[in-house]
Amino acid sequence: MIKNDRILIVDDVVDNIRIAMNILKEDNYDFSFAHSGVEALELLREEPEQFQLILLDIMMPGIDGFETCEEIKANPATKDIPIIFLTAKTDVDSISKGFVQGAVDYITKPFFANELLARVKTHIELYRAKELLKYHNILLENKAKYEKIRLLTELEDNQKEMIYILTELMESTSDETGKHIKRVSEISALLAKYHPSMTEDDIEVLYHAAPMHDIGKLTVPAEILHKEGSYSENDFEIMKKHANNGYELLRYSDRKLIKAAAIIAHEHHEKWNGKGYPRGLQGEDIHIYGRIIALADVFDALTHSRRYKKAWETVDVVTYIKERSGVQFDPELVDIFIAHLDEFIAIVNPQ
Repeated sequence: MIKNDRILIVDDVVDNIRIAMNILKEDNYDFSFAHSGVEALELLREEPEQFQLILLDIMMPGIDGFETCEEIKANPATKDIPIIFLTAKTDVDSISKGFVQGAVDYITKPFFANELLARVKTHIELYRAKELLKYHNILLENKAKYEKIRLLTELEDNQKEMIYILTELMESTSDETGKHIKRVSEISALLAKYHPSMTEDDIEVLYHAAPMHDIGKLTVPAEILHKEGSYSENDFEIMKKHANNGYELLRYSDRKLIKAAAIIAHEHHEKWNGKGYPRGLQGEDIHIYGRIIALADVFDALTHSRRYKKAWETVDVVTYIKERSGVQFDPELVDIFIAHLDEFIAIVNPQ
């Protein structure tokens, strides 16, 4: 059911209200009325959205039409309702003051029926048009916002797909396994979850970017990467280049996940005491992402066997990490690790 437009008529003279209503009723408007500015403001406070037009007398006892208009326009809920002043005064100053206060038109008393009908109809139609335009603008803004979200989601999905492909390639060319990479992601996300500075977005970013921590190993010669036994000093120097090389592969992207992966690849072998590589960063100069992956990677690597070593007992790995708090690892992260040890052990040793 379509509702009729409602007009609020404000006049301290009852006969003026009756005359206006009798003239306007032929256009099927609904009406409310008030005998004072105070009464009108009270009606508008209760249900501001029900009115499409206000006919407002200027000369009223108490607060006059100018003051009433000023209060209506000061209220965000009613400021857009058009106001037509009803006045017996036709002097220029009064008319100008009315427009300054925010009125859209004025009608002199006594009323001429055709003039009243025409002006009321015009301003209600203008109000409806403005409301429709506002509605369409909101729709367009929302459409643009949702389209932006869709595109950002699509871009992020593309990044995840690219990370997956590169991870698969890395698994096929190194001693990394898919399970190791997945566990490092889970351990990193869990460390981030309990870290006070990490947001939900950080947790999500770390989970998806962590698999790229050793992407630079794609640049390491196969004879070194797959070498049995211990590395020579020269071998190790070549191997260490994977951190910087991984960063160089990823550094030019402006995409969130890839930027995070570049940081992780670059800094996951830095040590808290400044004796890591490739840049010898120290303490909080190491990005929190790099500090988290450093602990996650070591914890998982030591608890699982590789071609060149056997798996350590979990208790020995925990001791190793505790002993290197403040030396190799961020002490705050080690505290988090110890405080939630059962959850981390459950990741590397699922039952």
